[in-house]
Amino acid sequence: MKEDNKKFRRPDICRPPSEQNSYFLPLTAGCSNSTCTFCSYYGNRLRMREHEDVKTEIDALALFVEQGIVLANVDQLVYIIAQHWDRRRIFLQDGDALVYPYPKLIEILEHLNKKFPDIERIGIYATPRDILRRSLEELKELKRLKLNIFYIGIESGDDKVLERIDKGANHNEMVEAGKKAKEAGIILSLTVLLGLGGVEGSHSHVLETARILSEIDPEYVGALTVTLIPGTPLYEQAKRGEFKELTPFEFLAELKGIIENSNFTNCFFSSMHASNYLSVRGTLPTDKERMLSEIQRVLDEGDSSRLRPEFLRGL
Repeated sequence: MKEDNKKFRRPDICRPPSEQNSYFLPLTAGCSNSTCTFCSYYGNRLRMREHEDVKTEIDALALFVEQGIVLANVDQLVYIIAQHWDRRRIFLQDGDALVYPYPKLIEILEHLNKKFPDIERIGIYATPRDILRRSLEELKELKRLKLNIFYIGIESGDDKVLERIDKGANHNEMVEAGKKAKEAGIILSLTVLLGLGGVEGSHSHVLETARILSEIDPEYVGALTVTLIPGTPLYEQAKRGEFKELTPFEFLAELKGIIENSNFTNCFFSSMHASNYLSVRGTLPTDKERMLSEIQRVLDEGDSSRLRPEFLRGL
């Protein structure tokens, strides 16, 4: 793990769609697992923010919310974000803030709850590895302090795909992490990537991803479509012909296959992210047949005008 306390710079806002009205509080910049071959964080340097600096920002935010006071020595982005804040949710940045040292994370959460006792939810991106290295009691303490939703990039349930993209965790480890977080009472929002197995690995990617989602049984799942990012190993593999990207309708077939083969207790499943060619959403299993019918109708028509155009797709 690489850290650099002296050169911390506030990261760009990278957050789940559901956190759009949250206050974005950086604890780290980058991601501890910077080896994923498809990701924009690939090869980044993880930087930790001093916890006293984080608490200073919390104090400044509270002063602004309570009295409208703006401090000159505080990053003005604090106040820009605060103006759009719903006062109910906070999202801890960056790509993997759960890696933050546990005692300091607890101190920050306690300070947040003291300054903003009416906060309903604190969210965070988490890697399976971060969850597994925490005891159940530690996770329950995070939940008590309102850190009660983890956003986890599962990407795929296929161990061959996970090894090829250098995910840093296998199928069973991710299931273990998910179940551990659920036992602590923490809400799970999982992300999977359509097309990550390429053309050759598509069938196994679909079935194994459906299997891992069923085994973890999260409250939320978001499907994204793999996007080749220049500078990443996956992009270079595609240029060399080693990774064959799916066509838009093949991506849709994967989406249909994952929904069709997944079994949930009560999960809100969405493909509303801008990277996707088709947006569907609903609660599974209640809305399964409707969602499958919507996708199948587009597949049967084969009309590309029904798909999100390339210039509107993005991360």
